[in-house]
Amino acid sequence: MKIGVIGYGNRISGVIRHVQKHASDCQVAAIVDVNPEKRQKVKQENADVRTFETPEEMLNEIQLDGIMIGTRCSLHTPMALKVLSSGLPLFLEKPVATTLQDVQLLKEGYEASGNRKVVVSFPLRVTSLVQLVKEIVDSGKIGTVEHVQAVNNVPYGHVYFQGWYRDENETGGLFLQKATHDFDYINYVLGTKPQNVAAMISKQIFKGTKPAGLKCIECDEKQTCPESKAFGKDDKAYCSFAVDTGNEDSGSALIRYESGMHVSYSQNFFARKKAAARGARFLGYKGTIDFDFYTGQVKVFMHHSTRIETYEFGGDEGHFGGDSVLAKNFIELMQGGTDSISTLDDGLQSALLCLKAKQSALTGTFQQVSFE
Repeated sequence: MKIGVIGYGNRISGVIRHVQKHASDCQVAAIVDVNPEKRQKVKQENADVRTFETPEEMLNEIQLDGIMIGTRCSLHTPMALKVLSSGLPLFLEKPVATTLQDVQLLKEGYEASGNRKVVVSFPLRVTSLVQLVKEIVDSGKIGTVEHVQAVNNVPYGHVYFQGWYRDENETGGLFLQKATHDFDYINYVLGTKPQNVAAMISKQIFKGTKPAGLKCIECDEKQTCPESKAFGKDDKAYCSFAVDTGNEDSGSALIRYESGMHVSYSQNFFARKKAAARGARFLGYKGTIDFDFYTGQVKVFMHHSTRIETYEFGGDEGHFGGDSVLAKNFIELMQGGTDSISTLDDGLQSALLCLKAKQSALTGTFQQVSFE
């Protein structure tokens, strides 16, 4: 099977490795990338790979079995719109859109194309932990879920302030970068849709008066600053306390669902080391399910007895094992079997919720989570 790649970055390269572990006959046959140096490097490493400047050229000149999009975030929607009409299976990185205009355009293009062979990169929903949580919820053991408390304390938050992710024009903000995963697995477990959202963001730590464009290695405080990357291999890291850091460093959202129940979600980007946490509590009248990706534990607390059930999972391979599952699903789509387990409908719903949360935070208003 031959794969075409649009935007050959580190993230999509990792997913491709998972694809090739499952099917060694899957080969990257063509690459589209705006960076001529990257195209040249690809040709030097593998002469059999054809390189193109545009998706149109690739689609017209080579027969492929699937396309994978790994561009920077702002290009996900326009690139996906170019591919959907081809009918080819598509692996699309998240977020699927970074603006309300793009999410509407992508929805319309998706519906017009009739192409349902799309896998969106939402690996958390297919992890063993979340699959177990959904199994327990669906069994009725804890009753109907009437409240969810979710958290994501990111221990590698410097990524969003010291590299290209600090450019909010590219990322769309950190709800779209991180919460999009969490909102998706919550929607998946609940099996229902959000109706309204109220959100708030803060920027309390990663701000300052250092000059724009300053790199850690150039800073006169690099010896003492705890965020300095000058001693590592990365000499391209930017200052976290400059005037151009971009991005909030914490955010929270309250989301009301169709039944009237609500979800509280909070994310933080200056927690470090053992303060890391990512997971949720799903509360019903009969019991509570508590899980955390970092500990690999799922606990079920029964409310009307002293029973506590504990499940433990090992391993940590690519988004807690989810990348491998999505890679296998994409292969199966290219082979003509099965359905997507992480659809573009899911991607659109999560992106819309993130964008409405951002709009709520900027305007101080409740936002309705609906397409135009």
